[in-house]
Amino acid sequence: MKLFAISDLHVGFKENREAILALPSHPEDWLILCGDVGDTVAQLEFALEVLGRKFAQLIWVPGNHELWTVPRATGQRGVARYEELVALCRQRGVLTPEDPYPIWQGEGGPHLLAPLFLLYDYSFRPDEIAVEDAVAWAQEEDLMCSDELLMHPDPYGSFGEWCAARCELSAARLEAARSEIDHPSILIAHFPLKQRLAILPGIPRFMVWCGTRRTEDWHRRFGAKVVVSGHLHIPCTRHVDGVRFEEVSLGYPEQWKRREAHRGWRLEDHLRQILPTPEKDAGDPLRDWQAQPSARLR
Repeated sequence: MKLFAISDLHVGFKENREAILALPSHPEDWLILCGDVGDTVAQLEFALEVLGRKFAQLIWVPGNHELWTVPRATGQRGVARYEELVALCRQRGVLTPEDPYPIWQGEGGPHLLAPLFLLYDYSFRPDEIAVEDAVAWAQEEDLMCSDELLMHPDPYGSFGEWCAARCELSAARLEAARSEIDHPSILIAHFPLKQRLAILPGIPRFMVWCGTRRTEDWHRRFGAKVVVSGHLHIPCTRHVDGVRFEEVSLGYPEQWKRREAHRGWRLEDHLRQILPTPEKDAGDPLRDWQAQPSARLR
């Protein structure tokens, strides 16, 4: 029994729906869905139906896209939308951040599996940029995230408030779990936990919408063996403080097809093995870019 992960399936795209339909079955294995499965409740339901038949157990955490309120479609906003998605998952036996953390007893175990819903608070930015100026700083490079129009923090007054509440709740649960269980943990979140791992080539200022500094030390604080995330659409493996960080995005059709052409990946290669530790990592296409002087934030 192995543990796999994938994120950013974006099944609103026909090619991505066909891709997950074509994935081989893993009837004894578990699969982490690390957010941005789709933009609507119906799209998430489609993916859970397909992948629920292929894997023994699914674990889901929300991305920003699942929390969108899409124009011309009825739907809940903010916390109510999240609770609607959690209810859908529970109807299908899918584990969520609101359920007790399971203990992985398969190959490479035991590990505490911790699905987390944490959001972002605009604190990923250079130190000289104030948090309240972060979005304006990104806009200087003509960057704007669709979340600003389609995602809502109701009933919180801001994403920062919602993020703070989610981080406080999650940290308390992790502290309690770690006090009772002496296993290494697998931290699972849509957004990267560290700012240095949240930089996109070409649009580095997009980091504003990519996480929170509140989680910078969580990989050490909560005894992580692996941290799994998505959001960036750049699958890679990196190591920080002896902890393996896996970005497991599929991404938009043109992105994963280019990956298959340039990196020789097959469709199944986009399923990243988390446990047991794979013989090969996923590579790090960001490493050379980040080493270039032109990659520095301005």
